[in-house]
Amino acid sequence: MQVGFLCYNGKFIPAGEPIFTADNRSFRYGDGFFETLKVHQGTVLLADLHYERLMASLHLLHFDIPPSFTKTFFIESILELCARNKYDDLARVRFAVFRSDGGLYDPVNNLPNYVIQAWELPKTVLELNEAGLVTDIFPDVKKSADKLSSIKSNNCLPYVMAAMYARQHRLNEAILQNPYGRIADSTIANVFIVKGKEIFTPPLTEGPVCGVMRKYLLQADLPYRFQEKPLEIEDLENADEIFLTNAIYGIRWVGTFRDSSYGNATAAVLHELLHENIF
Repeated sequence: MQVGFLCYNGKFIPAGEPIFTADNRSFRYGDGFFETLKVHQGTVLLADLHYERLMASLHLLHFDIPPSFTKTFFIESILELCARNKYDDLARVRFAVFRSDGGLYDPVNNLPNYVIQAWELPKTVLELNEAGLVTDIFPDVKKSADKLSSIKSNNCLPYVMAAMYARQHRLNEAILQNPYGRIADSTIANVFIVKGKEIFTPPLTEGPVCGVMRKYLLQADLPYRFQEKPLEIEDLENADEIFLTNAIYGIRWVGTFRDSSYGNATAAVLHELLHENIF
């Protein structure tokens, strides 16, 4: 059971207390989405990009957005929860949004409810992984590639099953394909490959989640050329490097994909640049 506090619609309550009924629409239908972010020494890292994605998800899912859902509200709520839990140095935060109770598939209203949770993080998440990740394709489920596929949906079954597959097959990460057999993303990260002096990642039309770290890399002024491009399995097998990104770990390099092995020269440089630019 989680200790400390969580925030439910603005109220701070013990984390172990029940807060939902069986009518909760996230429980019933996965009707909502979430943000996962990192807080470091009183700062919500990449807060602008997280808030931008939060608002985009609210619009895309047709929520009625209250005037109180400002960036200031978003940041202050997160930091207050971390302070109450005494996570002063490093924390992972989950900001989950779901529609109000009522209705069957058709909701009674579109007001957002939210739960914020926080967990202390070890400082090792700030370091580049020493051993390369072992990865392979998750063959059982294809990730959809449509207007909802970029959202961090509360319906995570493809990723749950991929994570189970990874554990069963002694993988660090499993990579999901879209309906066309091309690369979408991995269980908890976006996928990048390095080929020569260029770095590629699948565009959102290929089905990946619109990752905040992914977006940062595509927009940042860095000494590398980042491009969006559909990726086949063969592109991964023939890459010079593969690395995965998310908001918690930043960059993690892949050592093995199927029978191919990779180094981490580019990933190591990018990791240092991110550490300098974000912290």
